[in-house]
Amino acid sequence: MIVKRLLSLVLLIIGGQTLAQEKEKPNVLFIIADDLTANAVSCYGNPLKITPNIDQLAAEGTRYERAYCQFPVCGPSRASFMSGYYPHATETFGYTSGRENIGPDKVTWSQLFKNNGYYTARVSKIYHMGVPGDIEKGSNGADDAASWQERFNSQGPEWKAEGDAELVQNNPYNELERKGGNVMTIVKASGDDLAHSDGKTAEKASELLRAHKEGPFFFGVGFVRPHVPFVAPRNYFEAYPYREMVLPPKVIGDWDDIPANGINYVTTVNAEMSEDQERKAISGYYASVAYMDAQVGKVLKTLKEEGLEDNTIVIFTSDHGFHLGEHEFWMKVSLHEESAKVPLIIKVPGKAPAVCRSFAELIDLYPTVAELAGLELPNEIQGKSLAKTLDDPNYEVRDMAFTVSKYRGVEAFLLRSDRWAYIQYGEDGAGGQELFDMVNDPQQFNNLATNPQFSDQVAMFQERIEERLAEVRDNDL
Repeated sequence: MIVKRLLSLVLLIIGGQTLAQEKEKPNVLFIIADDLTANAVSCYGNPLKITPNIDQLAAEGTRYERAYCQFPVCGPSRASFMSGYYPHATETFGYTSGRENIGPDKVTWSQLFKNNGYYTARVSKIYHMGVPGDIEKGSNGADDAASWQERFNSQGPEWKAEGDAELVQNNPYNELERKGGNVMTIVKASGDDLAHSDGKTAEKASELLRAHKEGPFFFGVGFVRPHVPFVAPRNYFEAYPYREMVLPPKVIGDWDDIPANGINYVTTVNAEMSEDQERKAISGYYASVAYMDAQVGKVLKTLKEEGLEDNTIVIFTSDHGFHLGEHEFWMKVSLHEESAKVPLIIKVPGKAPAVCRSFAELIDLYPTVAELAGLELPNEIQGKSLAKTLDDPNYEVRDMAFTVSKYRGVEAFLLRSDRWAYIQYGEDGAGGQELFDMVNDPQQFNNLATNPQFSDQVAMFQERIEERLAEVRDNDL
């Protein structure tokens, strides 16, 4: 009898420890916006206070001041950070999940958590989805089914929403439909938040948090704003009257020292935009950001109400940035700062709020969150963990950030160091080069690449790009 009681006690203790260990597994809430420039986020310096909910998250977590995407286009960027490989490792430069190139045996970021007993779910756009096409249809786009246990799409009317719509480009760069498509259309929409995709995403994410609060879970929550079309309920436009929007400075001869390959695919010139249209585009973009931020706030409010804050890692970022008229550039693709840099906030229970200036790359999220959750990496992925920066924001993970792009058949490469931003078109630089002194010329107006005084810097960066390409291509795929 005594032996049986002792055995029961031992089993009870072991069972209790197991339950405690299960309870200690941190949840993961990964929130990503689409086409969000850091310049539109208030905690990154925008004076208009557009993003109170994202700002509050930044005040509670670690805000990374120098985080960069690996490709300033939705599909390749998302394939990169979800797979853990640079675009050149997988040759994933288009609108796919990357699964086609990494193969069925490689484990993606969320799949790692699924394989370790987590409930994993995607709400809306994590891998690539066509906006507005896949959102209008409510389809999966290029999503990777193996990454999730459940997938939820958030169908919305996009540019066809009821309300006042206006095209703010006179010449859509690719002749898509002039009312919508991948062009700058603003829609001051009728109806409330739930009439649109991001409102439905916030509602579904909140529902999942309540249903799975016992955890552990990994939720990917993807908002599609502020991606074009700039659609938001009418009330979100009230704080951003277009006549009050301040245009970025225009410098005479700004393009004179930029290689032809460095002129962005959408510009004020080829889109034939008037200054009123430029201001309307910025107004519509800010309204879309404010709408998206309000939905982020709803999800974070649910997290708090359900008592999940103390055991949930929260990440907020964007797939890349967005030009709002800087250098008369619009949209993405460019390797200039506004397009390649992203907002990044990581909040970990028990970690003090901080601001980190170490260079970070979106590809680093996979190994960072895996380490925080105590999970062993299944593949030889290419990112670097940022976990040490969460204890010591002065810790330096990288001395440079590396981003690539491809447009008009020309590959382009960015190396961003503490002092310099170097952009090279073509592996040999034959397509042109740009070198900017980010201390004295942070807005990148003066290209120093052809100045003989800086030939040593150019040569060093050329060598580093060659080394980086050799490193990222040396993979076991």
